[in-house]
Amino acid sequence: MAAPIAERGIPLAAAIELLERDVVRPGGTTASGAHLAYIPGGGIYHSALGDYLAAVSNKYAGIFFTGPGPVRMENMLVRWVADLVGYPASAGGHIASGGSIATLAAIVTARDAHGLKGGDYASAVVYLTTQAHHCIEKALRIAGLAEAQVRRVPTDERFRMRPEALEQAIAADRERGLRPWLIAAAAGTTDTGAVDPLDAIATIAERERCWFHVDAAYGGFFLLTEHGRGILGGIERSDSVVLDPHKSLFLPYGAGIVLVRDVGRLAAAHDYSGSYMQDALREPGEISPADLSPELSKHFRALRMWLPLVLLGTGPFRAALEEKLLLARYFHAEIQATGFEVGPPPDLSIVTYRWVPPGSAGLEEVNRINQAIVDGARRDGRVFLSSTMLDGRFTLRAAVLSFRTHRRTIDLAVRVLREQVAAVGA
Repeated sequence: MAAPIAERGIPLAAAIELLERDVVRPGGTTASGAHLAYIPGGGIYHSALGDYLAAVSNKYAGIFFTGPGPVRMENMLVRWVADLVGYPASAGGHIASGGSIATLAAIVTARDAHGLKGGDYASAVVYLTTQAHHCIEKALRIAGLAEAQVRRVPTDERFRMRPEALEQAIAADRERGLRPWLIAAAAGTTDTGAVDPLDAIATIAERERCWFHVDAAYGGFFLLTEHGRGILGGIERSDSVVLDPHKSLFLPYGAGIVLVRDVGRLAAAHDYSGSYMQDALREPGEISPADLSPELSKHFRALRMWLPLVLLGTGPFRAALEEKLLLARYFHAEIQATGFEVGPPPDLSIVTYRWVPPGSAGLEEVNRINQAIVDGARRDGRVFLSSTMLDGRFTLRAAVLSFRTHRRTIDLAVRVLREQVAAVGA
């Protein structure tokens, strides 16, 4: 605000100083190893170079006719991710700006694939849990489906969807004359990191002729690890899936991938035409991202993903993800040994826990104490932790996902929490 846009500019050094002081330093630093509060954007340096080169070349990445290189690069990356998920050759997708736009593309595709029209919306039913990310309901509203019925399927003690409860909900809705349509499962919830039983849900979706969508925005790239492939079994049976490279692939914010098992359905839902585009003939065998996406002005964002992968290979990414899985289990054990009440062992890399004093005060008092602990840790400033509400309980959480987070960071977090417990007790 001290340097408003004006007729005459300011020196570059002054602009850089202002940027550092007023933009970079205030607020959270999500690329820091001490950022354990939310699912971070990684800030990997190779991606920054990729973004720089994309801006310098200014290649248009929407249509093959004008940008064959960027389009081929994006399609190659999409195919690599589809292979990782286990999708067939018929699958396709695109790299969106993030998980929310990717989810919107999947919801619109599911709507059109099932032939839903305006008169059907009030009887169409969506099944998800209380742990589902709010971007799914936001996408439903933007896609015109605000009238759709949303069923919150009960979860088990580990906050995972209960398949038998899903079956019961679908049967009850059919008896009411409603139209079960969409099942949205999670491959790593934001609150607790829980992974729904994807294989069992896929079986129900097939039998009930429902579209099966998996939100793997956070957990999807754990498929690079042996543990991830085991716990995410069944994801390959979904109709659509969303994965965010800016989460578990450690890239900077601004990349979300949507995949649809049948790319023809994705194309049908996003088809468009304009007479001014008549020269941009579709190249056989190459799908243009603009034909699969809400975006027509398409940034060359594939370069931020391709450059680190092609320079480093997948080995360092796999190793970093395996480290996060180990660190989350280590934190779970250490914080329990300290005396905290812990949530379930982590499916992936998020741990929930809370302090319940000996002699156990009432719920309101326990909630207040845990609020004081997380507030104190934030004032301390050495690590950044966060909280959530689970069944009315104020619960602390640690999201271990920065590639810069190592064991010394977790040990520091445990030490800070011990100090805060002592301070609250005092």
